[in-house]
Amino acid sequence: MGAAGVWLLLGCALGLQARGQASPEVSQETADAGRGRILLVQPFDNRTGQPSLDWVREAAAEILSSRFTSAGFAPLSREDRVYALDHLGLPEGFQPSRASSLKLAQTLDADSIVVGNYVTDGTGLVAFARVVDVAHLRMSVEVSARGEMHDLIAVFGSLAWKVTRELDPGFSGSEETFVAAGRGTRLDAFEQYIRGITEPDHDERLRHLNNAVRLSPDFGPAWMALGREDYAGQQYEEAAAAFAKVGRNDPNALEAGFYRGLSLLFSGSYPQAEAAFKGVAMVLPLAEVLNNEGVAVSRDGRDGSAQFVAAETADPNQADYHFNLAVSLKRRGETNAALAELGQCVKLRPNDTEALGLEKEWREPAAAVRTVSDGNTDAAANPDPLERIVRSFDAVAFRQAAGMMDQMETARLAELSPHDRAVKLTAQAKDYLDRGLLLEAERLYQTAVATDGAIAEAHAGLAEVRERSGDAASARTEAKAALELKPVAEAYLVLGRLDLAANHLDNAGKEAGEALKLDPRSAAAQDLSRKIELKTSGKL
Repeated sequence: MGAAGVWLLLGCALGLQARGQASPEVSQETADAGRGRILLVQPFDNRTGQPSLDWVREAAAEILSSRFTSAGFAPLSREDRVYALDHLGLPEGFQPSRASSLKLAQTLDADSIVVGNYVTDGTGLVAFARVVDVAHLRMSVEVSARGEMHDLIAVFGSLAWKVTRELDPGFSGSEETFVAAGRGTRLDAFEQYIRGITEPDHDERLRHLNNAVRLSPDFGPAWMALGREDYAGQQYEEAAAAFAKVGRNDPNALEAGFYRGLSLLFSGSYPQAEAAFKGVAMVLPLAEVLNNEGVAVSRDGRDGSAQFVAAETADPNQADYHFNLAVSLKRRGETNAALAELGQCVKLRPNDTEALGLEKEWREPAAAVRTVSDGNTDAAANPDPLERIVRSFDAVAFRQAAGMMDQMETARLAELSPHDRAVKLTAQAKDYLDRGLLLEAERLYQTAVATDGAIAEAHAGLAEVRERSGDAASARTEAKAALELKPVAEAYLVLGRLDLAANHLDNAGKEAGEALKLDPRSAAAQDLSRKIELKTSGKL
């Protein structure tokens, strides 16, 4: 097959993968902004003349892709890009020209490509970017962002917002929220992480990644990368510990759970492996997850038939699931049912020598009795077969399943009245906000307000997003909009915290009091009241 054919096949595969990346539980309006908008973000060109800043090339693509995902778009991952280059026989650090980047985007089925560069300006960094509309062969105007070098993450967060506005002029998310999304990431840890995922030497990758998690113990992407390195090196206990550090809000949380389960399986921790797979299956009950959960149950000396039945039902064309169910049924003494499942396995995979041997043994058990040299027989000649483990994580299947969940949720929302839809969106946004996902929360709150502007809780939630992102004026506006509709404790709390920060203690005290009237058990209201008392007494 020629290069064009390789690109076409690879583009179809990666296009499907990217189209499944939208987060579950988003509204129709929110999902439409990103669905079908597949982005290829190229590493930026280093025009500083300083090789020590080469790591920023990949950092730029990483930050922009992360913000685009949160904003509802579907950027191709770094793994997609590296996989494509590898299958073309090109080095990971290959730097295509803009013309070849356009061809790359076309063959990868991307709608847009983001290209950029960065330069130094005294102690500062200036980043530039353009968007190429692949279908119309049109390039946007150049946008830029500047900041001090120590604010590098914020610089690219700001640039991501400006690029998003080029991609979707109607996008209403705030620049402050884009910048705030990276506020908790330490720059030194982020640099070590980027160096760790781009370094060609294995030992150097480990050194950088270990530095990253040492500097920032809660940095999920670094733990994920470290877990992958340990898993690839068959350091399963270390891998399981690293994957366990990837939080549920991380985009790689499901993959981390799957590989943690595998690591625990291979290290003999079967109950913990079962729990890991079960946690993934609760979100996406895919066949490979259910199968491995059944393996963990079986290895722990219990009956995993229920999980194998579920795996087989989810994917009846996978021979290994029939094999595993056959082994499990035979262990229960259900030989006829076991033979039927083994027959399905052989039908799907006619050259499966293990399955063929078992089928013969189970049908003719007397022939399986081994005669030893002294004339005695050994009825336990053949060892008990082990169930088969699915060892690879199918990211495409996981993302496609997530996309299907998204579509189902969108369809359910579409059936609701505007008021009920806005209430549902507000509840979903609150969940994102409680998890610290500001961009995702902002999108849903804004969609809720656009759907029905009379939902006070949506305005109050948007006020808290604005407060957390540092936009005090907009936070006040949204909080007051909520209170004009009805008393809401969260809106009073936003105003109270803002007034406390502005040293307007009388107003802050009244607002805290109103919040406590509405919710006397609110820990946030009690904490605010305590801080106001301390500041009033001069102790804070």
